[in-house]
Amino acid sequence: MTPDQRFARRVQAAIVLFVLLFAYFLAADLWMPITPQAQLTRPVLRIAPRVDGQVLDVAVANNQHVEAGQLLFRLDPEPFRLAVHSAELALEQAGQDNSQLDAAIAAARAEQAAAQASATELQREAARLGRLVQSQHVSRQLYEQTESRRQAAQAKLAAAGARIRELSAQRGADGADNLRLRQARNALEQARLQLGYSEVRAERGGTLSNLQLSSGAFLHAGNPVAALVADEADISADFREKALRYVRLEDGASVVFDALPGHIFDARVTAIDAGVKEGQLDANGDLAAPAVSDRWVRDAQRQRLHVSLTEALPLVLPSGAKATVQLYPRDSRLADLFGRLQIAVISILHYVY
Repeated sequence: MTPDQRFARRVQAAIVLFVLLFAYFLAADLWMPITPQAQLTRPVLRIAPRVDGQVLDVAVANNQHVEAGQLLFRLDPEPFRLAVHSAELALEQAGQDNSQLDAAIAAARAEQAAAQASATELQREAARLGRLVQSQHVSRQLYEQTESRRQAAQAKLAAAGARIRELSAQRGADGADNLRLRQARNALEQARLQLGYSEVRAERGGTLSNLQLSSGAFLHAGNPVAALVADEADISADFREKALRYVRLEDGASVVFDALPGHIFDARVTAIDAGVKEGQLDANGDLAAPAVSDRWVRDAQRQRLHVSLTEALPLVLPSGAKATVQLYPRDSRLADLFGRLQIAVISILHYVY
């Protein structure tokens, strides 16, 4: 075989190999998609006090794992105890005020009864004098004086009724529905709640990070002092749109982490995001701004899906750990076989890079 023939054969073999690889990548992108753009994320909670106060003591250390409800640090509770005591005194004062109002209402009703008796008596006396003045047995002056006293008694009776209504409005409802007592009890509950907030506890299990806190520091409500990385993990992976054509929820998957080379974890597709930021339009009043590109073939859009491991990790990986995700969207043994070969090669390559 001449050198030209050998060269021609090599060219033909290279062309055949290129065509086979090209066909393989086309088929793999549809029936056994894989992406290295995946990572493990954990919910991160910002730890912040709900009230202002000075740190009395810190019960945990940085990077320590804590359970839900575990005490993290404590603020000086004395100001909050004093606030609770003050609210208790205010509740007691509210009860005494109601008792005083009850006594005042009773006195006003007694005055009303006395005014009613006086007004009734003067009403009868004025009626008698009115009949006598017509027969000229009494003077008109006496009648007019009696009529004036009757009107004054009626006015005093009306004033007594108004006083009772005023005191009753101040007193409010009886029993537990009394407004003054409800306000005092609400203030007491708020004071007790703030006393409880003086102890800052973990809302969920996780690992504390970036805790830089010491006794004596003064904290303001809402200002974060540490981060709590939760134990729950979510694995998100970005695929080209075309690669997700046949993917459905609960499809099988495999995951390889950069931190655990050679270890392939079984997983399931749990969610597919409804869109990406580029597909979100802001109603800002501006006109549309079409994207302009001078490329003949634009970059493929990527969509995000989430997978969940069906087996436990041998160690706790940090939030942000990189991974590679292999999907098995078709019920095909051949596609599954090649997909598992792909992810196995990737898991071995992780020993290198």
